[in-house]
Amino acid sequence: MNFKHLHYFWMAAKAGGVVKAGEQLHISPQTLSGQIKLLEQRLGRKLFRKSGRQLELTDDGRLALRYADDIFSLGHALEADLRQQRSGAARAEVLEFRVGLEDAVAKSVAYRLLEPALHLDEPVRLICIEGRFPDLMAQLALHRVDLVIADEPLTRRLSVQGFNHALGSSPMSFFCAPSLRGQLVGDFPQCLNGAPMLIPGATATTRSQFEAWLTRHQLHPRVVGEFDDGALMKAFGREGTGVFMAPSVVDAETQSQYGVELLGQSSEMVEDFYAISVERRIKHPCVAAITQAARVDLFAQRAETPVAA
Repeated sequence: MNFKHLHYFWMAAKAGGVVKAGEQLHISPQTLSGQIKLLEQRLGRKLFRKSGRQLELTDDGRLALRYADDIFSLGHALEADLRQQRSGAARAEVLEFRVGLEDAVAKSVAYRLLEPALHLDEPVRLICIEGRFPDLMAQLALHRVDLVIADEPLTRRLSVQGFNHALGSSPMSFFCAPSLRGQLVGDFPQCLNGAPMLIPGATATTRSQFEAWLTRHQLHPRVVGEFDDGALMKAFGREGTGVFMAPSVVDAETQSQYGVELLGQSSEMVEDFYAISVERRIKHPCVAAITQAARVDLFAQRAETPVAA
């Protein structure tokens, strides 16, 4: 592979097209396009496709971009390390910790889980990669991440060698904007009848639990939106679009960050959290700090908090 061609592709993908990339590289768009076509011929895959007057990455292009990110990031790190050594500057060893975050995991929960890794005695550089569960498992199998944080365990349906480390579980809470709360009738959970509701996407682990819970309690909210991205769902909820759910373990953070009110909690719906690694016995100091803090502090505190049925 000609890595100069790969670099041209990488710059075009980052810049959003060959025109802007050509300006940055001080070469013509025609020359840049020709170099990228040579790379596509070498790989036997199309990396870009036209979308109107714009170029967008194909699925193969997105995969190539992820590898290019790693390749050129390592190149910059090599250059920086060698330059630092030439200058005689003393440098502390930094522990690089790569974590894959399943996109279904609430960002506030992810922060609470990962934050202990930044308080080790040695300096840590945390690199977070967000994505879908199967994609993150592929990254784990290739040792491109040290750990995956998810709300579901690794099972045999994926041919990946890894081990589940249970972190804890949390019941679910219901929130809404103050402006919407005044329009709801009755106490929780009856106030959800006819209420506008924002719900997690069909693949979320809590979705089936939520639907069964509605059936048991004979509740009929009016679903106005489904979201795979929990942060986007909360953003809509903050504006009063509908009631939404979030793990009870971060009740305080949810209310503070989004300015919403807690309607109620249910112990009948539970979201589990797992750390998935290639290690059966945890040896990585960051993983050890995360699992210890989650079990002893974060989820242990939740267990002492009463919840409504």
